[in-house]
Amino acid sequence: MSVFGKVARDILRLVTWDASGRFFGNTLQYSSVSTKTGKQYCLMLNSNCFLPMIVVAGLLLGAGEPPQRAVRATGIIRAVRSQTVLVPRIEGLGGNLTLATLAENGALVSPGDSLATFDRANEIRLLLEAQTKFDDLGHQIEQKRALNNSNAEKRIADLQQAQADLKKAEIESRKGPVLSAIDQEKNQVKLEDARAHVASLERSNHFRETGEAAELRILELQRDRQQVAVTRQTRNSELLTVKAPIRGMVALENIWRNNSLGHAQEGDQLWPGSPLLKLFDPTAMAVEVAVGEPDGAVLMPGARATVHLDAFPELTVTAHFESASPVATSPLGTSMKTFSALFVIDQTDPRLSPDLSAAVDIEVLAVPANKPVTASGNQGVRASK
Repeated sequence: MSVFGKVARDILRLVTWDASGRFFGNTLQYSSVSTKTGKQYCLMLNSNCFLPMIVVAGLLLGAGEPPQRAVRATGIIRAVRSQTVLVPRIEGLGGNLTLATLAENGALVSPGDSLATFDRANEIRLLLEAQTKFDDLGHQIEQKRALNNSNAEKRIADLQQAQADLKKAEIESRKGPVLSAIDQEKNQVKLEDARAHVASLERSNHFRETGEAAELRILELQRDRQQVAVTRQTRNSELLTVKAPIRGMVALENIWRNNSLGHAQEGDQLWPGSPLLKLFDPTAMAVEVAVGEPDGAVLMPGARATVHLDAFPELTVTAHFESASPVATSPLGTSMKTFSALFVIDQTDPRLSPDLSAAVDIEVLAVPANKPVTASGNQGVRASK
C-alpha cells in the first residue's frame, strides 16, 4: 500500500465517537516518526475538522493503489499424470477372473512393479495343451518329411531301373536282322512296354511329389496355427499379472461386490475390462475449476490462483493457469454456462490427493485499456512454459 493509502486508512480509523456524541482529540495533526521498523504515521483529530477530514481521506484513497480483485470458483483436485488400471482382457472364451493378489491402497510403486495378479490355473492348463499339440505336429512334420524323402529315393531308383530296361530293349531291337520274325516282334513289344513304363513313372513321380508336398504343407499350416494358440495362451498368462505403467500412488477403485460398493479383495470374481485401481503421481497435482461465463476473462496466460481445500481448511496453496476450454458449456437441464479450466498447483503436500473439493480464488490481472479482453476472446489457450 502507498503512503497515501496508509494516511487515508489512519484517518478513517480515527473517526470514532465518545458516549456524549463528541469526537475525541483537540487538534488535527499528521506527523511521521522514524523507528527501527520504518516510518510510523500518526494523526490527531479536532472535532471542527470532521468533514474536511472525510474529504481528505477520500482523495487519499483515490490516489492509493487499486484493491486486488479475485474471482471465487469451485474445483476438484486432479493429478497431472494418472492412469486407470483395468482388469485384463484375455483372448478366448472369456469369463470372470479370480483376483489372487492386490497392492495396498496408498502404496507407492515404480514402473514394472506388480499391482495385481489373477488366478492362472486355467490359462496354464490351456497353455500346456496347446504346447503339447504344437510339439506333436512338429514331430509329425519331421516324420512326413523323412517319409517323403524315402519315397522320393525309391521313385528315383524305380525310374532308373525302368530307363535301364528301356536301353536294354533298344539294344535287343537292333538284333532284328539276325533274329527270326517272332523274336523281332517280341523285342519290339518289350521296347514299347519299356518306353511306356518310363513315361508313366515320370508322370506319376511328378504328381506324387506334388501330393506329398501338399500333405507336408498342411501339417506345417496346422503347426503354425497351433503356434498362434501357444502365443495367445502365453500372452494371456502374462496379462494376468498387472504391472505398474508409471511411477505413482495406488488408489483402489470402488466396485460392485456383495450387493454393495467397495474395494476389490483377494478371491473376488472380476469382470474383464472393469476399473480396478487408479495410479497417479502425487508430486504433480492440479485443480480443475468451473468458471462462470461472465468471469471467463480471468482465464488468461499468467493468471494465478489461491486454492483452499475443504477437507483441510488450514492448508492453502498457490497455482498457475495451465489451460481452459475454448467455449463455455452448460449441463443438461440448465442454462448456466461455465468454462472448464486447469490450474497446476505449485507446491507439493502429502494431503493433496485426487477428488478433493476446493475453493479457488483466481486473481484478476490488470489489462491495458488499449487491449480489452472478453470472455470469448481468450479461451482455448495454454499457458507457455
